[in-house]
Amino acid sequence: MAILEIVKNPSPLLTQKCKEVKVFDEKLCKLLDDMYETMVAADGVGIAAPQVGELLRVAIVDLGEGDDVIEMVNPVVTAIGGSEIDIEGCLSFPGLYGEVERPYFVRVEAQERDGSLYELEAEDYEARAILHEIDHLDGVLFDSKIRRIVDPSELEPAEDEEEGGEMI
Repeated sequence: MAILEIVKNPSPLLTQKCKEVKVFDEKLCKLLDDMYETMVAADGVGIAAPQVGELLRVAIVDLGEGDDVIEMVNPVVTAIGGSEIDIEGCLSFPGLYGEVERPYFVRVEAQERDGSLYELEAEDYEARAILHEIDHLDGVLFDSKIRRIVDPSELEPAEDEEEGGEMI
């Protein structure tokens, strides 16, 4: 596995719609492994392929709470519900945090790294992270959804963090 360079705003790669994955091979597995390694090294909870320079519909979410890592290939949102406003950050926007309104619930159909189909339902912060990453695959950036910019000094450190908030 390798730690990849994270593409930062204002790169035009971040605003392009990604292509559907059609080939499920070792190259895709390596991309997923490298994306995970990159996300962990950057202290993120999610990452999408365009954030590492690949315009493919591939994203990962890992809240690190003992849950399994969510690998989404060709994800499609099939249902949403509710609404909540919470603070988000993004690995492609270092130091930028903002209040973003997103659905509280999401249902997604996606494929595993081997191409098999699955359905996933998520709520609260997990749903937020999933939707944030799927937005990346559509070229939609979180800064376009910010209602209010949040100063990093307003963030409460998580119990296992010394400073700042998590970045999606």
